[in-house]
Amino acid sequence: MKVIKRDGRVVDYDKSKVTTAIEKANTEVRRKEKASKEDIKTIIKYIEELEKKRMLVEDIQDVIEEKLMELGKYELAKKYIVYRYTRALVRKSNTTDESILGLIRNDNKELEEENSNKNTALASTQRDYIAGEVSRDLTRRLLLPEKISKANDEGVLHFHDADYFVQPIFNCCLINIGDMLDNGTVMNGKLIESPKSFQVACTVTTQIIAAVASNQYGGQSVDLKHLGKYLRKSREKFEKEIKKELGKKVNEEVIQNLVDTRLKSELSAGVQTIQYQINTLMTTNGQSPFVTLFLHLEEDDEYIEENAMIIEEVLKQRYQGIKNSAGVYVTPAFPKLVYVLDECNCLKGGKYDYLTKIAVKCSSKRMYPDYISAKKMRENYEGNVFSPMGCRSFLAPWKDENGNYKFEGRFNQGVVSINLPQIGIVADGDEEKFWKEFDERLELCKEALMCRHYALLGTTSDISPIHWQYGAIARLAKGEKIDKLLYGGYSSISLGYIGLYEVTKLMTGVSHTDPKGKEFATKVMKHLNDAVNKWKKETNIGFALYGTPAESLCYKFAKIDKERFGTIKDVTDKGYYTNSYHVDVREKINAFDKLKFESSFQDMSRGGAISYVEIPQMKNNLEALEELVKFIYENIQYAEFNTKSDYCYECGYEGEIKINENNEWECPQCGNKNHSKMTVVRRTCGYLGENFWNTGKTKEIKNRVLHL
Repeated sequence: MKVIKRDGRVVDYDKSKVTTAIEKANTEVRRKEKASKEDIKTIIKYIEELEKKRMLVEDIQDVIEEKLMELGKYELAKKYIVYRYTRALVRKSNTTDESILGLIRNDNKELEEENSNKNTALASTQRDYIAGEVSRDLTRRLLLPEKISKANDEGVLHFHDADYFVQPIFNCCLINIGDMLDNGTVMNGKLIESPKSFQVACTVTTQIIAAVASNQYGGQSVDLKHLGKYLRKSREKFEKEIKKELGKKVNEEVIQNLVDTRLKSELSAGVQTIQYQINTLMTTNGQSPFVTLFLHLEEDDEYIEENAMIIEEVLKQRYQGIKNSAGVYVTPAFPKLVYVLDECNCLKGGKYDYLTKIAVKCSSKRMYPDYISAKKMRENYEGNVFSPMGCRSFLAPWKDENGNYKFEGRFNQGVVSINLPQIGIVADGDEEKFWKEFDERLELCKEALMCRHYALLGTTSDISPIHWQYGAIARLAKGEKIDKLLYGGYSSISLGYIGLYEVTKLMTGVSHTDPKGKEFATKVMKHLNDAVNKWKKETNIGFALYGTPAESLCYKFAKIDKERFGTIKDVTDKGYYTNSYHVDVREKINAFDKLKFESSFQDMSRGGAISYVEIPQMKNNLEALEELVKFIYENIQYAEFNTKSDYCYECGYEGEIKINENNEWECPQCGNKNHSKMTVVRRTCGYLGENFWNTGKTKEIKNRVLHL
């Protein structure tokens, strides 16, 4: 049996601790009130015969009190309750010592594997994690209602924001970069005026990104269309300078050629500034800024030609990659790129199809960019096309006082996710019980989300001037409260969900790709949407249903449920749940059918959704990849490619990396055995990304054992 401690840690059941606790209480009472050794054995036997996979430590203590009362040991039971209360007071004084010391000693494996973008050996990262540990501790013990903390520990729901809940900061946002560049901003008390050139605009943009990232938790997105006017300013500046220098010595054609040459140089340097600064800057949370660059050409944009040049340069530099410490070009994690497919570039003979061909080439090597279909997005969002936030959540359409749609300068208050498969397990095929349990858990989720909202309510703009006073979100006065931005749908607050496939399997016996299963899955999605819409009306807060909330959550929920309920075929036996509405990776379905099927669920997850397809290396088959991109434009709002390939960051080798006779991954080209310097993908598993060694010699990915 596993025991869930109050701080959320899971440890092995140890009956000696029960004995010790009762014997300590025994010393406080008269002889006839003491529990005998046989009494203690009876209590331990009762606990063990419950045959539970997991128990909260509080539940074990409740059993002890109950059994002492049944044995007539009322005075002892009272002493035990006092002992339990005293221990609770001691815990309340400090419960973070071991986790923090483990972090400093570099033996806290849970934190080490939590985020592949953070290196826990670095002092700056440790400082952030120490703050996170303190925040989680205070959140669990003092800030959240006990039933919410308990629900989080039992896998009923997941409270995403415990790392920073102690502070009045939010999750993710769309930076109003256009306003900040055009009207200036202030950083560290220093005025930053509107740039006069593209290079300076790029530098200021990266400084804004770093400042914003250091004062919030989740990612941010930047629409690069705002840089087009600054590229034109550079052109005009170069033209003026060259004409002044050369006068009438050369003709106009020569002058324009010189201007073009200088502009291309500035364009390259500016984009390189964005790419390298984002990857080399370290924010106060111990990692590079979690930023997404939005690449969208709007046909009515007066700077469309300049923006096309910027997008082309961004894609070309991403295709090349960034050199690592060994001088090998690798794919940087950030910035993420989101490329919009529209009529002008959807590979149907449009003027800017050449950009999409470059994007496809980039996808074949670097997995970026992700793709948004402007056509499908307009269908779902009242004719609008806008960037997802860094966490891939989407805002609902919102109009300002002039009736104009506004997306930039808006944000997400926080996220709570519901464990759908666990509801199906508890219901055990009983639909009436399922819907009743579903509603009870949704109310818990709402209460948890309102905790996120109330944590922000009453916050003044002084907490983060870059956000609230100097344009990233708003331009409020000093001391002004942010409350008006928390209501009316200006900001979103998200209900995530995990495991639509598994809950459908549990309740219908078939996948949600089966017609019978899809009917049930659609009912579940409608029920989720009805709930958030109801909450929105009740509170005037922008509740939204959010698909793909967190990959790691798929493993957390599955692990908890397997320990609580045992191995269940096609549910807990896999070691993971499917994220949101996704098709299970083991189903035999081609890329086109997968995207088409999942598109209907994206429409039901308007608070955020992305689908992906796993493909082999496509560098030699770009035509096939272009067909997929065309299909995305016509059929699904948001999709990405995962390219199946092993990769060595030491030498740049791409191909299969095998395990040697010492049970170590070894690059066949350079002999690299450092697991942090390679990405290894196994076809039976389908996982892509950072891999980790567990305490033994087995390859393990975020709590999921890799199939060899």
